[in-house]
Amino acid sequence: MSVMPEVVAIVGPTASGKTALSVRLAEETGGEIINGDALQVYRGLDIGTAKITEEEKRGVPHHLFDILEPSDSFSVFDYQERVRGKIREINSRGRLPILVGGTGLYVQAVLFDFRFTDQKSDPAFRSEMEQLLEQNGPEALHAELARLDPDAALSIHPNNTRRVLRALEIVGVTGRPRAELEDSGNRRPVFRHLLTGLDMDREKLYERINLRFDLMMEAGFAEEVRRLAEAGLTGAQSMKAIGYREIASALSGEIPMEEALELAKRNTRRYAKRQLTYFRNKLDVHWLDAEEGTEKNLSQILNLLKEFGAGSRI
Repeated sequence: MSVMPEVVAIVGPTASGKTALSVRLAEETGGEIINGDALQVYRGLDIGTAKITEEEKRGVPHHLFDILEPSDSFSVFDYQERVRGKIREINSRGRLPILVGGTGLYVQAVLFDFRFTDQKSDPAFRSEMEQLLEQNGPEALHAELARLDPDAALSIHPNNTRRVLRALEIVGVTGRPRAELEDSGNRRPVFRHLLTGLDMDREKLYERINLRFDLMMEAGFAEEVRRLAEAGLTGAQSMKAIGYREIASALSGEIPMEEALELAKRNTRRYAKRQLTYFRNKLDVHWLDAEEGTEKNLSQILNLLKEFGAGSRI
């Protein structure tokens, strides 16, 4: 009897084609898709996160999308618990869970025995870092984290100041990087899994990112941000995301909209680069060429599943 994976993961940078590939894989395998993106858990953050539409789902069950209000906080630990439970639930029904997303730390935390520290806070140190943020902005705060804990900085976007502050606090209080404080078991798999990823020529990926942002604006992204801001959510964790932060700044009159658009595109391109760096440094991914198209990559994953069942992959 062949052994199949308990979960298949499809990772990769933003705009690489993960959504379409995951739906086709689910159709071919009778699978169900689990959100692996840190922002698509929020209701109302649709256009700016390129959230899958009902039409695009093509009747395939999707899980952990739109489960939180934009005002809610959501940690990687919360995500880990929910997704592991969902994987086991889907397995119990004899179906294949397909974890899809670009948030490397979230995917890693689900698939491996990744444990989180609960370090005490240091109000004085945190106050010092908050002052640095207020006086010099998110980039300066993130640069300080990069100096003290480069690995943590690699996994956290500069605009996610809440997580940057927490990572700084850990290294500031303990004197040790976060990775050293997390259990060494984070390399042990929790599930039998097949981990695949989409990659493509960097310049072509950047072109896709720029075009997608233009299409998002045409689809009403500015209006989406305006609704969230008018609901008093400007300071929420969810609104620190790339695109939302820049457009909110333009809507409040801080910067011209044209400048906000260019900043959002630039920051998205930089984020895509960090995503690829994280996946390559932290995870053993079987890479696929996104430019070969959905059907070709689907065929390759189906072949990998056959190899997995034959025992050639663990």
